[in-house]
Amino acid sequence: MPRYAQLVMGPAGSGKSTYCSTIVQHCEELNRSVQVVNLDPAAEHFDYDVMADIRELIEVDDVMEDDSLRFGPNGGLVFCMEYFASNFDWLEGCLGHVEDDYILFDCPGQIELYTHLPVMRQLVEQLQQWEFRVCGVFLVDSQFMVESFKFISGAMAALSAMISLEIPQVNVMTKMDLLSKKAKAEIEKYLDPDMYSTLEDSTDLLKSKRFKKLTQAICGLIDDYSMVRFLPFDRSDEESINIVLQHIDFSIQYGEDLEFKEPKENEEDKSSAFDEYFQDQVDE
Repeated sequence: MPRYAQLVMGPAGSGKSTYCSTIVQHCEELNRSVQVVNLDPAAEHFDYDVMADIRELIEVDDVMEDDSLRFGPNGGLVFCMEYFASNFDWLEGCLGHVEDDYILFDCPGQIELYTHLPVMRQLVEQLQQWEFRVCGVFLVDSQFMVESFKFISGAMAALSAMISLEIPQVNVMTKMDLLSKKAKAEIEKYLDPDMYSTLEDSTDLLKSKRFKKLTQAICGLIDDYSMVRFLPFDRSDEESINIVLQHIDFSIQYGEDLEFKEPKENEEDKSSAFDEYFQDQVDE
């Protein structure tokens, strides 16, 4: 039987560890077994049990304190991940060979790991050799995405990771529970965005014709191929958590031997769950 994995990615501070903790708690209530592997060698603490912790293999602090290396924080983290990539047998020993595993990999926040360094792609390929079906879960802080230009930046980061890793990817706006009612209403348009409308809303802010043309090209790339859309993730709302988990499970066909249902927001009613969620927030 196949095994299943979520590669939880995103910039520093996007809520990756909180996401993992929330999913674990949610699955416990559903009597589903989900394990977490910490792949951040600079992590300080998290409020969930882990089946494997990369800090048992190598830590950023140890690398930075090594006089022969003299790395800073970012260089030290990249060194740790490259060392990890050369020692996948350690991870294999920690994971074992249990069938039907469902594992969340809590990854570091350095964005270059998902854009142009080969480490995470090597990890994906190794997991696939171990018969894992892997889904990327790219998190972006919703508080960062309420402005159009910041949204374009976040969408491009998500798209870059998707292209680099070449695996199914679900993009998630986290920390929805921290937004004001006004911000929640504003951010709804960014979940399944019309990039040209987004650009028109901000056209007065573009003073340079050169940058306006570049921004139009970027928006066209995202919009024409319909490659990036986001799901809202509110850790205080069970329905929001369930929608995200349904999309991920569907992308890796978790439980395909069971009677599996597609996520409720298909082409016919893909906006209904979003509308219901935001209407609930307004009513409150």
